[in-house]
Amino acid sequence: MARIILITGANRGIGRELANQLAADGDTVLLGARDLDATTKAAAEIGGNAHAVQLDVSSQASVDAATKKIEADFGRLDVLVNNVGGVFDYAQQASTADLAVVQQALDINLFSAWRVTQAMLPLLREAPGARIVNVSSEKASLERMAAGVPAYSTSKAALNALTRNLAAELADQGITVNVACPGWTATDLGGQGGRPVSEGAASIKYVVNLPADAGTGGFYQDGKNLPW
Repeated sequence: MARIILITGANRGIGRELANQLAADGDTVLLGARDLDATTKAAAEIGGNAHAVQLDVSSQASVDAATKKIEADFGRLDVLVNNVGGVFDYAQQASTADLAVVQQALDINLFSAWRVTQAMLPLLREAPGARIVNVSSEKASLERMAAGVPAYSTSKAALNALTRNLAAELADQGITVNVACPGWTATDLGGQGGRPVSEGAASIKYVVNLPADAGTGGFYQDGKNLPW
């Protein structure tokens, strides 16, 4: 039975490439994004069993509507990939950071994933061995963290903390929650100089496809564990 996989922010960049890779493997992939026209076009270009879902992760009403559509069309959700992210504030330092930018980063990198996860949990509970994959960054590793990009790194570290909390809470329900790091990738967010989008997406795909006995609450990049 093909898995039903929802990827947020999937009309471009890493999210779209991940959708492409998973659809090629036979999964039913739901591309979630605000711009329905662009997302519909992306799904059509991917082909296979790819479908567009209008989803603005900043809007509870939009998230609720997407949840109802997925429930009506598919009845369950096997995998949720919280891929939406942003605000790489390379020009800031923590001591002088614009806190409005920090708030924006928290909204995008933490609260969007939290909001979507809460809404989709009933559908995930309908699937055996469901999993949640939160897309984070090596910049979120407390062990490796240094100065710079304070809004981005702090908000992604918060996403990691949410991951660990949910992993512990949902373990006895058979739902795993892990973090995937795509690495520095040449996208609109990552900028030039990063590695190919296909490699970043493959790093996330590894976590989507973790064996059932791999456990929960892990932090992965390119198939290897990262330090928290």
